Amino acid sequence: MTRRKIETKKIENTTARQVTFSKRRRGLFKKALELSTLCDAQLALVVFSATGKLFDFSSPSMQQVIGRRQNLHSKNLNKMDQPSLEAQIDNSTKTMSSNETLERTHGMRQMIGEVLQQLNVEELQKLEELLEVGLTSVLKTKEEGFLGEIGALKRKEAQLIEDNQRLKRQMEKQFKIKIHAIEQGLSSESITNICSSSYPPQQQDNDDTCLKLG
Repeated sequence: MTRRKIETKKIENTTARQVTFSKRRRGLFKKALELSTLCDAQLALVVFSATGKLFDFSSPSMQQVIGRRQNLHSKNLNKMDQPSLEAQIDNSTKTMSSNETLERTHGMRQMIGEVLQQLNVEELQKLEELLEVGLTSVLKTKEEGFLGEIGALKRKEAQLIEDNQRLKRQMEKQFKIKIHAIEQGLSSESITNICSSSYPPQQQDNDDTCLKLG
């Protein structure tokens, strides 16, 4: 007869369940013995039956295996309590940043004349030299800024003078044209046309101004 596959579920019949437990327990302990002998493994098995009866197997001894398990568990707990390398580096970086921030803040307070009581004469002299160097740099930068603004104003002034002279020449030219036209007895409409045609194309918007001034 072929062996049929037994469904893995609780055996309801009490007698059959006890028989199966006894057979499976002996097979489990046999496999444990083979594993220990063939592979030189240390192991411990503890089994309680449905009636509460204890069965155990160990190699070399139950006490040694349990003691080794407890020692390993304690070591794992110690490793979990210790921060990881990344956490240690992160904490170290944060500490360095905090210390650097405090040092810079303390240095800035000294620059503005605070917390100077803790400095000796030599340290005060070094601070004074540092402030003089910084002040010189600030004054130089400020002077360069002023020179740049003055240069921009001079360029603007030169452009305005040039524009003013150009407009002045145009006005003188228009005045001469108008005087010449009046001397020749031309009408006002002809004078206006002559005045308008004397402007460059980009400056024809100023014709009315020329006429009013004339």
